[in-house]
Amino acid sequence: MIRVMLVDDQREVRDGLTLMMSKFADLHVVSRCANGAKAMEELRCLDASGAALPDVVLMDVRMPVMDGIDATRRIVRSWPSVHVLVLTTYDQDDYAFGALAVGASGFLLKDSAVGTIVGAIRSVAAGDAVLSPRVTRELIARVIPNRTPSASDRFSVLPPRELKMAELVSEGLSNAEIAERLSIEASSVKRSITRILSKLGLRDRVQIAVAWYKAGRFS
Repeated sequence: MIRVMLVDDQREVRDGLTLMMSKFADLHVVSRCANGAKAMEELRCLDASGAALPDVVLMDVRMPVMDGIDATRRIVRSWPSVHVLVLTTYDQDDYAFGALAVGASGFLLKDSAVGTIVGAIRSVAAGDAVLSPRVTRELIARVIPNRTPSASDRFSVLPPRELKMAELVSEGLSNAEIAERLSIEASSVKRSITRILSKLGLRDRVQIAVAWYKAGRFS
């Protein structure tokens, strides 16, 4: 069962998403909040009571009181096991890219098909990221305007196969796409990426892409 928190200032959006997820046995909406501040308050209460935290927070970016960027930054810092999936109206939304830069695991358009939203929630809960190659490139360009190779390239600790996987992650490929490219099982890719994150001291695939760019390896 994937526990989901919905954060959106529009009640009709929260209601619609709740209804949609009720049709899938593996998804359960555990909390609904009208803004980032309410989400933080709810998470603190759950944490203090020892209750299970949500696996995925479906987060709007443009909200009053506390927007999705600030909320995402605080959530990933305080509860690293909670993954944030950002909802936005436009695929060029600066707010969405800002949320990715502070730790969101991906973003979706609000008018995405049901299957796309459900698939994204499942992917993020499994530790994957929801980033297309275009989004990855634009994120990198926005987060790091000046490419300067690092004197200490952290990727030098990786063996050749893991180095190639890090490169493909940085290009925005999913586990399945990496597996196809390298002619191996997707489960093997997932294990390897977990090792890469551990070796590099990184939280998720977005951070791999940013670190790859900082190291001057992005083509």
